[in-house]
Amino acid sequence: MNFKYYIPTKILFGRGQLANLHKEKLPGTRALIVTTGGRSVVDNGYLARTEEELKAAGCTFVLFNKITANPDRSEVMDGAALAKAENCDFIVGLGGGSPIDAGKIMWLMYEHPELKFEDLAMRFMDIRKRIFEFPQLGEKAVMVAIPTTSGTGSEVTPFSIITDDHEGVKYAVADYALTPSMAIIDSDLVQTMPKGLCSASGIDILTHALESYVSSMATEYTRGLSLEAGKLVFDYLPSSYATADSYAREKVHTAATLAGMAFANAFLGVCHSMAHKLGSHFNIPHGVANALLICQVIRFNATDKPAKQCAFPQYKFPHAKAAYAEFAAAMGFKGKTDDEKVNALVEAIKELKTKIGIPGSIREWFAIRGEYTDEDFKKAMETLPTLAFDDQCTGSNPRYPLIKEIRKLYELAYEGVTDFEI
Repeated sequence: MNFKYYIPTKILFGRGQLANLHKEKLPGTRALIVTTGGRSVVDNGYLARTEEELKAAGCTFVLFNKITANPDRSEVMDGAALAKAENCDFIVGLGGGSPIDAGKIMWLMYEHPELKFEDLAMRFMDIRKRIFEFPQLGEKAVMVAIPTTSGTGSEVTPFSIITDDHEGVKYAVADYALTPSMAIIDSDLVQTMPKGLCSASGIDILTHALESYVSSMATEYTRGLSLEAGKLVFDYLPSSYATADSYAREKVHTAATLAGMAFANAFLGVCHSMAHKLGSHFNIPHGVANALLICQVIRFNATDKPAKQCAFPQYKFPHAKAAYAEFAAAMGFKGKTDDEKVNALVEAIKELKTKIGIPGSIREWFAIRGEYTDEDFKKAMETLPTLAFDDQCTGSNPRYPLIKEIRKLYELAYEGVTDFEI
């Protein structure tokens, strides 16, 4: 097999690393800063500090701060048009996953305005072997990603989650050409994250670590990253959430990027497929949606005899149960058999969710928010399982699901049932 491993050309990590941006050899003198219209990046001084660093490097900049929580096609095209009008040399994605994701597609459309979004969003089985080939980027500009949340890993991945506002559908646009050229992992930028964001983004890291570890495309080059990210989350997320301990926040921020590099190359699974659709339909934060589903997905995947398995040549035989057991053992969870270790892993995740304020079921989340009912969920089950099956992440899940099985997983997660067999 001919495997490849992709990460950004340069990763600066550690507290205070943003202050070193002006020391780096930047690719030009004109930057487009892509961020949200929210107050956190401005009020916390992150935008001002980024602008100061660019000035110190002899760069001018133009600001595009119209990115919403779920960036859409129109926002991306407006940003690309601004980059063209200002003749920008590089793009700086500053903020959470949304502005970084949007910046990636702006970068692409700025360099190649002839491309069609429908082609970019075309589905595939293997990112390395696809009908539509993305052009290489870097002729006009490069991209610098500066995350101010700990969770998405977008700063080191080839993925961009963009909503097609013409259709109202979220797409995972993916190609290694979209991997940022530089990532700055400065934990000073996450010290003021509110507890809800800390919780949701932190559990997203754990889901990235778990799904990339058992993925049918995992390799020796990714599994170590998955394990280290998982251990950092279990060890430090509770205190990062409870007390905003600066050291804990630094460790969780590191975990986010490690897990990002893992799933950038090993990909994810059906938990993310289901979470994309559940979160979009019911306005649930992405990390929370993953947390509400991950225990059920572990139970579903942890079998040595799946009715169907994925079709990738490096995944020669089903071994998801053993993989989960290995993950659990690496976290320090006890058990004599693989089944016992998987049980310990599920219980540890449930305990972690309790510590960081995430409910045990979708129904409980609905009750807390007071926005949706049992009938709303039943109605959604007419469409969400099919949409999740068709999601880009499903193909690398170690147990290939049927649509009816995805529906069953949704229903079990709605009730918070974690002990079952399908």
